[in-house]
Amino acid sequence: MGSHAQDLTGVWQGHFRSSNMATRSSLFDDRYKFEVQIAQHDKILEAVTYSYLSSLFYGKAAAAGTVNPKTSKVLLQEGKLLEVRNQSGDVCIMTCFLQYSKSGDEEFLEGNFISMNIRDSSNCGRGTVFLRKVPSSDFYKEPFLEKKEEALKEKEAARTPSTAKANPPKKPGAVVPAPAPVKKPAVDKPKGGDIAAGKPAAPLKKPTSTSKTPSVASSKPEPKAPAPAPLARINTPQATQSGGRMDSSAGIGKKFPTITPRVLLSRTNQLVKTITVHTNEVVLNIYDDGAIDHDTVSVYLDNRQVITRAMLTDRPLVVTLHLDENQDYHELVMVAENEGEIPPNTSLMIVKAGDKEYEVRITSTEQKNAVVVFKFEKLK
Repeated sequence: MGSHAQDLTGVWQGHFRSSNMATRSSLFDDRYKFEVQIAQHDKILEAVTYSYLSSLFYGKAAAAGTVNPKTSKVLLQEGKLLEVRNQSGDVCIMTCFLQYSKSGDEEFLEGNFISMNIRDSSNCGRGTVFLRKVPSSDFYKEPFLEKKEEALKEKEAARTPSTAKANPPKKPGAVVPAPAPVKKPAVDKPKGGDIAAGKPAAPLKKPTSTSKTPSVASSKPEPKAPAPAPLARINTPQATQSGGRMDSSAGIGKKFPTITPRVLLSRTNQLVKTITVHTNEVVLNIYDDGAIDHDTVSVYLDNRQVITRAMLTDRPLVVTLHLDENQDYHELVMVAENEGEIPPNTSLMIVKAGDKEYEVRITSTEQKNAVVVFKFEKLK
C-alpha cells in the first residue's frame, strides 16, 4: 500500500457477482450484497464476511488474509461458516484476490474471487468483487474490529501533544515576572486644531485626481459568471421527431442545483452495479423491465437531476451523460417516484460507453434507491 495506502481496518461494503454459476447457493444472482469487516495487524488481516440477498439468503463467515504493502494487493480467504439463514442447495466459501485503491476520500477494494463447495470441495465458480470503505455496518461491528479501532484512536491520541504538555502548570512559589509596559505609539496631531483641547481640526478634503485618465479598476466591466456546462443531453423518440425539443411537462433536460436532494438522503441507496468506462460520453437507454405498468422514475448523476418523473415504457428514455474527466468516480441514482401497478419499480438500463455495451436490471422502491457507479479511466 506504500505511502499512499491507508490501514484497511474498518467496514467495507459492496457486492460480488458470479461469472458462471451459483456461488453461495442455488439462489445466487448478480444482486448479492457483500460486507467485509477487517482489522489489520501489520500485514495480517482478521475479518468477517456477510453475504446477503434480501430475505432469500444470508451467510456469515470468518475470514483471514494478508496485504502486500508494496503492491497494495490483498488476499482474503473465508474459512469457517458462522451462520446461514434461508439457505437452499449447497453452500460455498470464497477466496478473494483484491487490489486496494484510493480516489479522493474514497477507498476501494476490487478484484476477483474463486469459490469452493464446503460439502465436497468442488468448484462453485468465480466472479468479481467490488467493495468501498464505509463508516458503519449493516449489521453490527464485530468485537475484534471495535478493539482494533479503539487501539488506533489511542495511538493517534498519543501522537497529538496535549494542552497540558504545551502549557505546563506553574510551580508553587514561582515568581512570574511582570510584563514590560507597552509604550503607546506617538500620534501626530492633525493640523488646524487640537481635539483634546477642544479646538476644531481642519476639515478633510476629498483627494482630487491629477489625471483625466480613468483608473484601471473603474474602466474594467464587472466580470460575468460563466454559464454552467450542460451535464446531460436527454432525448426520447418523440423529441427526436420534433427536432430534439423536449416537452417541459416531462421534466427532462432541466438544470438543477448540485445540493444533495432530500430523496437521496432520506432513502437507502443500494449499489447495483459498477461499470468501468474509458470515454467521458455515456449513453443510457432506459426501459420498463417487464409489464408496462406506469412505473415513473427520476434519475440523478452526481446529485444533479437529469430525468424528472418520467414514465417508463417499451420505448427508451435516451440519456447522454458527459462525465467530468477530472473525476474518476460518478454515481447514477435511480429513484422510484411510484411503484406502478405491479410493485416494485423495475427498469432495464442499456449502457453504451464507446464500443462497450452493458445491461443493468434495476429494482427500486419508495424506500430504496438504486445506484450505478461509473469508474472513469483514461486509456493509456
